[in-house]
Amino acid sequence: MTASGCVTVHGELEVVRAATRSEAAQALADFTAAYNAADKAYDPALDADQVTGPLGAINQAGLRARHKNNPDGNANHRPLELTDAKYVIPKKAGWPRWFVADTDSNRDQDSGKQDTRWLFVFVRSGPDAGWKASYLAVATPTRIPEFAKDGDGWATPVASDSAALAVAPEDLGAQYTGYLQKGTPDVFAPGTSTSAWRTARLNTRRAGFSYQYIDQPLNSGAFAPAGLETADGGALVFFSSKHFERQTAAQGLRPAVSPDVAALMTGEVRSTLTKERVSSQLVYVPKKGAGTGKVIMLNRVPGLTSAKGS
Repeated sequence: MTASGCVTVHGELEVVRAATRSEAAQALADFTAAYNAADKAYDPALDADQVTGPLGAINQAGLRARHKNNPDGNANHRPLELTDAKYVIPKKAGWPRWFVADTDSNRDQDSGKQDTRWLFVFVRSGPDAGWKASYLAVATPTRIPEFAKDGDGWATPVASDSAALAVAPEDLGAQYTGYLQKGTPDVFAPGTSTSAWRTARLNTRRAGFSYQYIDQPLNSGAFAPAGLETADGGALVFFSSKHFERQTAAQGLRPAVSPDVAALMTGEVRSTLTKERVSSQLVYVPKKGAGTGKVIMLNRVPGLTSAKGS
């Protein structure tokens, strides 16, 4: 079951809006309150019911690590404020249902920081389930394309297997991880999270240490891609992936372990340290045959979720 697909559950065939605007606003308010409580206490239990998917994996692991290193909580807590919310709500049949909250945060109000928008995907898996935030992406307003909407202002979801796009949403994870591993297929425009990151990994050098990388797509359940049609026929798509980095030391040396890594680590580091990260990506996918045909990476949010020593 994919977040962007048209799914029939319990005989619900009618195409309806995924949420009302008041429901969307309440979901955002509930998430923000829980997120702030969890961040203040460094307690993952306080927002566990409000997050899922890649955002949930990153959020919960980060809170567990910070709680272990700071059991008294976050002495520097600054409440997250999400304002000027614009809700992009698609019409679709069945479950899961989802929408995007396009918000302004107080995290870029410090002098010298560029204005950004925080985009959240909220997912509801069934009629008895609550709304949970599954994706977060941060992008400047000028990079967010205009969404296609009907006469009533509702958005259009993109099918996960859409043949109208340069790359179908369900293929983005495999294309991205395949590119990082082999350099092909080269469907992504050059950028810091595509060509530059691959080059940096290939050229990682440190005397006495070797590095290996494994990348895997994440496509199912709450990690499924979510895409909305844009006014030009393309799509804005959220998708997720998993990335492993293994550092192996020569005899007599040991990989360094930071406190955040140690807090999530199993085993003992003798010669090898393997870090596991979950990553969510926001991309613009052009319609098939348009422009260069390249997928543009707008944002990538990675987070350490576990580590293993051996």
